[in-house]
Amino acid sequence: MAVKLYIVYYSMYGHVEKLAEEINKGAASVEGVEAKLWQVPETLPNEVLGKMSAPPKSDVPVIIPNELSEADGFVFGFPTRFGMMSAQFKAFLDATGGLWRTQQLAGKPAGIFYSTGSQGGGQETTALTAITQLVHHGMIFVPIGYTFGAGMFEMEQVKGGSPYGAGTYAGDGSRQPSELELQQAFHQGKYIATITKKLKEAA
Repeated sequence: MAVKLYIVYYSMYGHVEKLAEEINKGAASVEGVEAKLWQVPETLPNEVLGKMSAPPKSDVPVIIPNELSEADGFVFGFPTRFGMMSAQFKAFLDATGGLWRTQQLAGKPAGIFYSTGSQGGGQETTALTAITQLVHHGMIFVPIGYTFGAGMFEMEQVKGGSPYGAGTYAGDGSRQPSELELQQAFHQGKYIATITKKLKEAA
């Protein structure tokens, strides 16, 4: 039986999606792990998205809450809104009450990744405040710590991410994830996939 790792995210302008794609590649590089990308439902009407100059959504399938129970582990990604996860992702988690009542996600590992607009815009608080969602479900938070090595101490270029997980800076929207940020995302996918596999094999 393959180990299933779901990378579940919300992305309005594509920054989080780019990180998700690299996390998916990293997870899929671990033998015996089946990684799959999912996006959560949009809550804003198309008219509003148009006024916000949001591009069309990709063809990554949209997940419904009950599908989370099929996975052995997760990596959840979202942009920040005032230092916390976006309302779209929070709305998705708010709909997981049935899974919470039956504790179907308890004991499953989960990581977090994110995008912020600026260097003081929530690279740590977005992840920190998201941990409460994992706690109530009994999930095991898996930070990357400093396992990314020298890349964690980069000082010559702007780099998102933290010990909590991979991250990027969107700026005014024109900045795209750097090569180093994408490498960190790949590392996170591989790292969490390896831990998810170990936990499943030990069960």
